[in-house]
Amino acid sequence: GHWLSGWQLMLAGLISTLLLCLATPSWQQPPQIQVRLVGSRNHAGEGRLEVLYDGQWGTVCDDDFDIHVASVACRQLGFESAVTWAHSAKYGQGEGPIWLDNLRCAGTERSLAECDSNGWGVSDCHHGEDAGVVCSGLPCFLCPSHPVSGLGQGRKLEEVRLKPVLAWAKLSVPVSEGVVEVKHEGRWRQVCDAGWTRNNSRVVCGMLGFPREKRLNPSFYRYLSQKNAFWIHRVSCLGTEPHLSHCPVQVSPAARRRSACTHGMHAVISCVPGPEFQKAKAKPFRKGLRVRLRAGAQVGEGRVEVLRHGQWGTVCDEKWDLLAASVVCRQLGYGTARQALAGAQLGQGLGPIHMTKVQCTGYERLLHECSFQEAAQSGCRHEADAAVRCNLAANPCSAQVRLAGGRSPEEGVLEVLVPVGGALKWGAVCGERWGLNEAMVVCRQLGLGFASHALQETWYWQGSLEAGEVVMSGVHCMGTELSIQQCQRHGPVHCPAGGGRFSAGVSCTDTAPDLVLDAQLVQETGYLEERPLAMLYCAHEERCLSRSADHANWPDGYRRLLRFSSRIHNLGRADFRPQTGRHAWVWHQCHRHYHSIEVFTHYDLLTLNGSRVAEGHKASFCLEDTNCPPGTGWPLYCPCPRLMGDLRTVGCWLPPRAHQVPAPGLRGRVVVNPKHEVAESDFSNNVMRCQCKYDGHRIWLHGCRTGTGLLFSQAKRLLEMHKGPGTSSQICFGFQERETLSHKD
Repeated sequence: GHWLSGWQLMLAGLISTLLLCLATPSWQQPPQIQVRLVGSRNHAGEGRLEVLYDGQWGTVCDDDFDIHVASVACRQLGFESAVTWAHSAKYGQGEGPIWLDNLRCAGTERSLAECDSNGWGVSDCHHGEDAGVVCSGLPCFLCPSHPVSGLGQGRKLEEVRLKPVLAWAKLSVPVSEGVVEVKHEGRWRQVCDAGWTRNNSRVVCGMLGFPREKRLNPSFYRYLSQKNAFWIHRVSCLGTEPHLSHCPVQVSPAARRRSACTHGMHAVISCVPGPEFQKAKAKPFRKGLRVRLRAGAQVGEGRVEVLRHGQWGTVCDEKWDLLAASVVCRQLGYGTARQALAGAQLGQGLGPIHMTKVQCTGYERLLHECSFQEAAQSGCRHEADAAVRCNLAANPCSAQVRLAGGRSPEEGVLEVLVPVGGALKWGAVCGERWGLNEAMVVCRQLGLGFASHALQETWYWQGSLEAGEVVMSGVHCMGTELSIQQCQRHGPVHCPAGGGRFSAGVSCTDTAPDLVLDAQLVQETGYLEERPLAMLYCAHEERCLSRSADHANWPDGYRRLLRFSSRIHNLGRADFRPQTGRHAWVWHQCHRHYHSIEVFTHYDLLTLNGSRVAEGHKASFCLEDTNCPPGTGWPLYCPCPRLMGDLRTVGCWLPPRAHQVPAPGLRGRVVVNPKHEVAESDFSNNVMRCQCKYDGHRIWLHGCRTGTGLLFSQAKRLLEMHKGPGTSSQICFGFQERETLSHKD
């Protein structure tokens, strides 16, 4: 008996010891970390892998790094999977600590913190060994790394939609009211309205691309709720979730005899469309809008910029998350955020950084209502600019344009679907006066990013045989429309050159440059100079002086010049390259250099009523003294700099150079790339305006600002005033617009 008692005691001790070993002490729990990708210019899903641990961002060494580690990192970032990984600091060398070395993952972990490694900060690597990853697909909130409570192992929401029931709802663009349906195992099923709240509606509207929900009376829908296939029994959202899959849900009972929705019906919601989908008279007046997106390849994405103290600036990515990003998206008239991007993944801004450590509850209507800190003393740099990708309402117009005959899906002859003789017909667009603004709208409508080329002749691309007839001409776009159908165009088609080789074509790209003039430097360096005409022969030959110089008393007279230094930044994600090849550059003997763009920068001095009193311009030629900030290398080798093209690299600028513009005037204006000869991601920041004070001997420049001269709303009104007969402003052909119904919230 004593022997048995001892054995039992020993066994109990072993079990206790085993349980003690299996239980992970609280101090060994994996830390909560954040990850981000930095250094990629071309794609948001690739870059140098960085980890936020102990309040500081650091890198990961490439020792033992493999596809399993990359897969865990990509899923933690919200992507579906990893395509490959990169070693030896392919995306540039990072800064700060190297947090992880000899990282080993099985591939099933939810976070890099759960993988084995040498320990946090234990490494014998240098930043030349920083690892990077390439992720596939768009961020996926429904992937296994994002658990869905209540659905059970292996069950997830695949897709959510609104099924219109009423006649007017079926005709609306986009569909904003209907029955909520979820896709499960390839079948669409409905959601029971038991306990359905307005917070649930807010979440569904947000994920479908609508800024908010509105009240409706669902009693009429009760008569249509027969033979429903319910799957989700109950949903309980807080209203701040970015997707319905983040809300606690209960699936229908397993027992067939038990009703899935006792005394209930299908959930019905109504959403408020964004301003782009509302008629002008029904649009809410967004006075004092103080947030905007820049440099995004698609509608609803870009670097976040806020207006504070009369100046636009960026937001630091510290503590930047989906809640804050969703506030920005809703404020701009989109749905919730699909991605909250850190590390300047959509390009670096210029000027001040206004906000950091932004923290929102998710219920705020404006970003400045959230908690934040002033970024001036935070040490944050533009390498950490925050960006967003928003959920957008489905755009049916994308199915009404296509590209044909190109070498890739991103280029080709433009073909549009328009009503002809009471039926919809595919046809070509007249190439006359076709430009980059029009091409930008088409690329955005197709979801292909920016336009790199707008072609007026497409003789080397073969379009579709059934779309040879020209069905649209005189197209003129502001560049901000959602579809080509919203642009101004001729009523009756008028295309003297006909179609065929004179049909319009486009070439699209997911990255583009973005040139911005440093307004502060111009303001600080302006002065007047009297220069003898004998010293201006070369400038006159190259047409850099105003036209009044043609009638000057050469070579005995003098010319009074307004001179200033300029620095032009490329804030985009692609190099700025001239459209013409070297064979087409023009040689100027006087200055002994080539011009790749004859008018690269244009200058005006204007009176208060807008009359021009002086002008000048500068050509684009080889500037071998281009500067790049640390970490941004000059990518092109030129054995003969003076014969090199004007290739302005991402993140680079032109150093100060003296510009020559005649002096008198009250307002100064400088326009970079004035003819839009080279595509950019944003043309609105190509214009700089200054106030000028001139006493006859000296001049002062003040109030220099970069930005558009007209607000988009003003330009839209001007466009409406000048529309000719037959010009359509409908969203899509074949769809009817409806009046916005008045609902009380």
